[in-house]
Amino acid sequence: MMKTAIQPAQPLHPPSSWIQRWHHLAAPGGRVLDVACGPGRHLYWLHAQGHPVTGVDRSPEAIASTLPLAQAGARIVQADIENGPWPFEDERFDLVVVTNYLWRPLLPTLRNSLADGGVLLYETFASGNETVGKPSRPDFLLQPGELLQAFTGLHVVAYEDGFCDRPERFVQRLAAVRKRPGTPAPPPRFRLDTAG
Repeated sequence: MMKTAIQPAQPLHPPSSWIQRWHHLAAPGGRVLDVACGPGRHLYWLHAQGHPVTGVDRSPEAIASTLPLAQAGARIVQADIENGPWPFEDERFDLVVVTNYLWRPLLPTLRNSLADGGVLLYETFASGNETVGKPSRPDFLLQPGELLQAFTGLHVVAYEDGFCDRPERFVQRLAAVRKRPGTPAPPPRFRLDTAG
């Protein structure tokens, strides 16, 4: 169910093509959590797709950019998730989105934040990015296969580890589903092409 798009106060970058391509794996109208949401480029887009959205970021400026969404009923949380408690301890989401953000101690928490059948869409910078720009510190760059290792046990629908241009960057991307208990073999079929 598409909603009327809410317009941000300032123009935003378009949503990631990875998020647009794989969001269909989540239940229609399922609850979304955008981690380190920034000014809300994915929150605005996912809200327009009919999802109730929750965003978290530590930046007051980022939170201020999501005010039109908050006024429309979105849940926006300002929190330092690296140095403070996880604000969603007893909650589970149908879709967890993370882009351009890496805090390794949080990875198990992200897995635990998925509802049964929930989808994780993760896209961030990878080793090699130091040769083309920032971020360049190893703390902020995934090592080869790191997302796959961090989310072992999820059903991986898609994974990429490579170089993109426009702008030049090295990235890893993961689209994975938390299995529902008692899922029979063979596993459910996940659509890979939404155009058909």
